[in-house]
Amino acid sequence: MEALGLAQYIYAFAVISVAYIVRGIAGFGSGLIAIPLLLLFFPLLVAVPLIVALDYCASASQGIKDKQVIQWREIWPLLPFAIIGMIAAIFLLQSIDAQLLLKAVAVFIIAYAFYSLMGKNPTKVHSRWWAIPAGTLGGLIGTAFGTGGPFYVVYLQMRKLEKTPFRATFATLFLLDGANRLAAYFYTGILTLEFLKLLAMALPVMMVGIFLGGKIHTTVSQETFKRGISLLLICSGIALLIR
Repeated sequence: MEALGLAQYIYAFAVISVAYIVRGIAGFGSGLIAIPLLLLFFPLLVAVPLIVALDYCASASQGIKDKQVIQWREIWPLLPFAIIGMIAAIFLLQSIDAQLLLKAVAVFIIAYAFYSLMGKNPTKVHSRWWAIPAGTLGGLIGTAFGTGGPFYVVYLQMRKLEKTPFRATFATLFLLDGANRLAAYFYTGILTLEFLKLLAMALPVMMVGIFLGGKIHTTVSQETFKRGISLLLICSGIALLIR
C-alpha cells in the first residue's frame, strides 16, 4: 500500500462512491462493483477486507432503519453454513496463489453478470434447505472475494420476501456475516494500521454514495439499472482476466 500514489487513492474513492450509489439504489451490489475495479490497482488482501468493512457499516445503517420487518427465520439457517464457507476462504487466501484467486474472481463476476442478464426471479417459495449451498458459497466467496451477496440475494428471492423485508433482512444478514469476516481478518493479521487509515478515509465516501443512491433510486427503472450493472460487471471481469 505504501507504493500507491495519490492517483490510485482518488481512483479508489471514485470506485467506492459509484459502488455505494449502486447499493443505495438496489440495497446490494457494492462488492460486485467495487472489488473487480479496485483489484486493478490494489492487492486482493486490501480490496476485499476494505469492502467487507464498508459493507458492514452500510448494513448497520440499513438494517437498523427497518428492524421491525427483519425476517430472522430466513437468517438463522444461513449463518452456520456461512461460517463454514468463511473458514474455508481463510484457508484459501493463505495457501493459494493470489493471481489464481484473482482469475477466479473475474470468472465469478462474469458468470454472475450473465446470470443476472438472463435470469428470472423464482415464481414459488423454495425450501430452506437451499440455505446450505447459499450460506456456504456466500461465506466462502464473500470472505475470499468480498462478493458473496449474490448467493444471499438468490436465496432470499427463492423465499419470496417482499421489497422492504428483503432489504432489511439482507442488510442484517450482511451485518452478522460481516462481523464474522472482520473477526477472521483481524485474527489472521490482515487488518493493519495502514489498512485502517484507508478505511477511515473511505467511510465518508461510502456514506455519501449510500445517501445519493437512496435519493435517485426512483428515477431509474429496475430493468435498465439491472442491465447497466451487468454490462459494467462483464467489462470489469474481462479487465481482470487480461490484467
